[in-house]
Amino acid sequence: MALQIRRMTGSEAALAVDWAAREGWNPGIHDADYFYNTDPGGFFIGELEGEPVACISAVAYGSVYGFIGFYIVKPDFRGRRFGLKIWIHGMNRLKGRVIGLDGVVAQQENYKKLGFKLAYRNIRFRGTGGGSRDRGILNLADVPFTEVLAYDSAHFFAQRPAFLRQWIIQPEGAALGYLKEGRLAGFGVLRACLEGYKIGPLFADDPDVAERLFGTLMAQCPGEPVFLDVPEVNTAAVELAQRHNMQVVFETARMYTGKPAELPVWRIYSVTSFELG
Repeated sequence: MALQIRRMTGSEAALAVDWAAREGWNPGIHDADYFYNTDPGGFFIGELEGEPVACISAVAYGSVYGFIGFYIVKPDFRGRRFGLKIWIHGMNRLKGRVIGLDGVVAQQENYKKLGFKLAYRNIRFRGTGGGSRDRGILNLADVPFTEVLAYDSAHFFAQRPAFLRQWIIQPEGAALGYLKEGRLAGFGVLRACLEGYKIGPLFADDPDVAERLFGTLMAQCPGEPVFLDVPEVNTAAVELAQRHNMQVVFETARMYTGKPAELPVWRIYSVTSFELG
């Protein structure tokens, strides 16, 4: 039986998020709409006689960069090359671009064989929310969106205004910023997940700003599990997590094809998501 691959509809994006949850990836409860709307043409589902058995996202950021996520085959259908077929479909969709992904460590060697090179590890830390709000922190909604977009773009490979507009106004979450001399010097987003909350992104000019933002985001969800996805190469970010007694619970391999533009990883204290980069 041949696998039939087609684009997902908006309502089917929830299926990919549900499969991600079953894999233990703890997605955000509002991720389906936000992720899908970033690039509706980049989400695919593989069917066997009408039954969904595989999925992948191949989100394009302009003509230069793309990101692979939600690469999942249902457990009962693994080992039958369905994963390879939908993988090729997703990669072809991003042909000509530098492509990134956050892969589980067990698949790192396989991704290398497919042309990806390791950039660094992302380490997921888990802690418990609580604390008090720093008085210098403000709601990101009080900062002109053009400034937020410019700051985000300095820490990502492309502008992503459609995604960012949604991401920073999530219900049951928080988006906070910090101004230094009237200029945005950092921002962070807290989103509700199936288990607890995740902070991502957390961008900051320096460790002091990161500490202030992190503490205030943690204060939004006292007693709840909170997760931080830290690029291991940012030692200040690792130290921030350790200082707050967060524990390592998961890690991924950030990998790329080609040579991506250099990002200021020393200002990235938590990535936005493992699915979209």
